Amino acid sequence: MDDLTHVGGQPGSAGKCPVMHGALTETGDSVSRWWPKTLKLDILAQHDTRTDPMSKGFDYRTEVRSLDFEAVKADVHALMTDSQPWWPADWGHYGGLMIRLSWHAAGSYRAGDGRGGGAHGNQRFAPLNSWPDNANLDKARRLLWPIKKKYGNKLSWADLIVLAGNVAYDSMGLKTFGFGFGREDIWHPETDVYWGAEREWLAPSDQRYGDVDQPETMENPLSAVQMGLIYVNPEGVNGVPDPQKTADQVRETFERMGMDDEETAALTAGGHTVGKCHGNGDKALLGEEPEAAPLDDQGFGWINREQRGIGRDAVTGGPEGAWTSNPTVFDDGYFKMLLDHEWEITTSPAGAKQWKPIEIAEADMPVDVEDMTTPRMPMMTDADMAMKVDPIYRSYMEKFRADPAYFRDTFARAWFKLLHRDMGPKVRYIGPDVPAEDLIWQDPIPEGPTGYDVAALKAAIAGSGLSLQDMVATAWDSARTYRGSDLRGGANGARIRLAPQKDWAGNEPARLARVLSVLQPLADQAGASIADTIVMAGNLGVEQAAKAAGFDLELPFHPGRGDATDEQTDADSFRYLEPLADGFRNWLKKDYVVTPEEMLLDRSQLMGLTAPEMTVLVGGLRAMGANHDGSKDGVFTDREGALTTDFFVNLTDMANRWVPAGGNHYQIVDRATGQQKWTATRVDLVFGSNSILRAYAELYAQDDAGQKFVDDFAAAWTKVMEADRFDLRS
Repeated sequence: MDDLTHVGGQPGSAGKCPVMHGALTETGDSVSRWWPKTLKLDILAQHDTRTDPMSKGFDYRTEVRSLDFEAVKADVHALMTDSQPWWPADWGHYGGLMIRLSWHAAGSYRAGDGRGGGAHGNQRFAPLNSWPDNANLDKARRLLWPIKKKYGNKLSWADLIVLAGNVAYDSMGLKTFGFGFGREDIWHPETDVYWGAEREWLAPSDQRYGDVDQPETMENPLSAVQMGLIYVNPEGVNGVPDPQKTADQVRETFERMGMDDEETAALTAGGHTVGKCHGNGDKALLGEEPEAAPLDDQGFGWINREQRGIGRDAVTGGPEGAWTSNPTVFDDGYFKMLLDHEWEITTSPAGAKQWKPIEIAEADMPVDVEDMTTPRMPMMTDADMAMKVDPIYRSYMEKFRADPAYFRDTFARAWFKLLHRDMGPKVRYIGPDVPAEDLIWQDPIPEGPTGYDVAALKAAIAGSGLSLQDMVATAWDSARTYRGSDLRGGANGARIRLAPQKDWAGNEPARLARVLSVLQPLADQAGASIADTIVMAGNLGVEQAAKAAGFDLELPFHPGRGDATDEQTDADSFRYLEPLADGFRNWLKKDYVVTPEEMLLDRSQLMGLTAPEMTVLVGGLRAMGANHDGSKDGVFTDREGALTTDFFVNLTDMANRWVPAGGNHYQIVDRATGQQKWTATRVDLVFGSNSILRAYAELYAQDDAGQKFVDDFAAAWTKVMEADRFDLRS
């Protein structure tokens, strides 16, 4: 065994080691280390069956419906005051800790790309499990483990983590707005989420701003001001207290999370009405975060091995202290403390800048978390002071103080939105506490008709005079907005005909209006929704293209899409769904630092496509001539409009050579004659350049690929058209 002793840390013979030395960790080399500019397709293959340990027939959304919801809530409620000696509850109540757990899970959501959030239980994995802002939330998850263990596969970690904060507020006196179960766990880190380019925690926020004094210049789609934070630095911009500058960052950050000023003010006040910050000690004594901790720590992080480090001596971040006099009760104490005192800068035992009242009566102070007879100085962070200094936030603080019932309702609604923003439409919520009210941020869609004559409507569309390209492009543009990240967008609702989508450059407004002017009367005459009619027309165009290529094809069609109204549409929030590029239709709104092929991958991942599905869709849309504004880039065929494999055949044909033509454009030139045959973009050529994508391209370029290509395109097309049909799923 001598040749293996180095595995345990002792000297040994690396040359005899039976394991690929270093290849199983980040110290090992990989394709991306040798060729860092290689297009990485990994994000299109994450969360596949290889990482999912559940049996093939397991469906969480079916299992959770059999859960004893009241028993679960009762168990979580009981946990709140069941203090454990290995991590004792502040004042005997875990409410503040559990609220922070839920908040930091859900609060990582960002509206820009819909990624982050608490809907997948991703806080269990790196990097979120080890963010500085999530310090000691590993303790909260371990406290919840007995409940997860008890209910097993009927209760996901994602649901339990978010539920814990909701029950905490209930137990502390707030009537919450409701709760929806149905979040499905992932089993691997979300490699598609870009959290920033920094390579150190809490690097100066200047690195993600064009100008740190102009918060709107923060790099998209980021929303937190520094690497490893959920929102803003509690000590101030780059750790320097300045409440107004912090207010400006708070406003931008919460807007990027989909919250307006009133919701932001309510969340700040309601979040800090209970609980406390923990900075009563030396931060330098904390051990490694969970992902870096040694094996014998078993996933526990931030362990203080030299001092007590729990209870009153706990160190989580920098600031230390409670915000209110009664931090286990949801009341109006936050407004009294913030508005009725003048404040000055001080420093916590952990060395963090925070604010303390200049004068305060001992009776108004919170007590020690372990000794209820000892008063402790309250504190405010720079973000709290922002609520007092910024005139808009201050007006809401005054309004909430004057009307406690209004504050409770406003906060409860904002909290519900925070917890559910990334769950998609309300039809996906499960359980007895789902509110009946439709909320505009849920993108409500009325139920669509199903009893109309599908065949008659299809025949009417076929005789309408619309071109194949008109029908295919309109259906694609309607459906491509779907984001699997937060389950927004898609063809259902036909919001492509409403502001702002009808005016997006990527939707070719003039062409769109012309097509809709033809389809809307046909939908009305048939008694169908325009949403169904748009998709049906796209299906018809694909079927016609397959016929032109010599294949009979009938795509599946399920009626029932509804038509949303302007009143049901939060037009401002839909601006985040506007495509800035669509490689499938070979379009860029403008030139970007990110390459067009990288933007294609991002769009494909948001739509839930695999690399083969992305490949077959690009090739088929090119062959049909469905490019934006009729562009001929990538249309490598003299049979435009037929669903052929010509895109792949001619891309891989060595009779051609590929010549840069400036920027994103290329010429396809006949080697023998030197004559230009076609034009192309980077998105086209990446399917011949990237070794993985070329393998797919060669598959479809083979002489026997015609039927497989049509079948695969049909399956991928249908997946896109029905991505948002949650009514067809469990």
